[in-house]
Amino acid sequence: MATRTARTAWNGGLQDGQGQVELSSSQVGTYDVSFPRRVADAADGVTSPEELVAAAHSSCFAMQFSGLLGKAGATPVALEVTADVTVEPDPAGGLQITTIALTVRGEVEGIDADGFRQTAEEAKKTCPVSKALAGVPTVTVEATLEG
Repeated sequence: MATRTARTAWNGGLQDGQGQVELSSSQVGTYDVSFPRRVADAADGVTSPEELVAAAHSSCFAMQFSGLLGKAGATPVALEVTADVTVEPDPAGGLQITTIALTVRGEVEGIDADGFRQTAEEAKKTCPVSKALAGVPTVTVEATLEG
């Protein structure tokens, strides 16, 4: 099994500093990061750890869900998964991820809406990123079968 690597170079203090996170294993990109933009309403072209967690969770969930649908005898045609990751002040200090809301809409042959929702719940519990994020207080999934 593979190990994947990302690297961050940071210059300066928390409020006045800035950095770049590099997706080293894939070499698909380097992205600016900044603490003030991390907690602002508008990202203004700068990513954050929470956005990267959302990317990891949505892609992992999509793969796990697709696999579970196949095991259930269904045929996934198209899935669209969004992960909304909320960060808030931690009463113990610093920040914490408090909520992850997964939303999946999909066109799948051979399954009804109830089976689609149940399989989505199973994917939420069993994808590797969900397991890694088990300490997040609230993780939800909204699943809508289309077509």
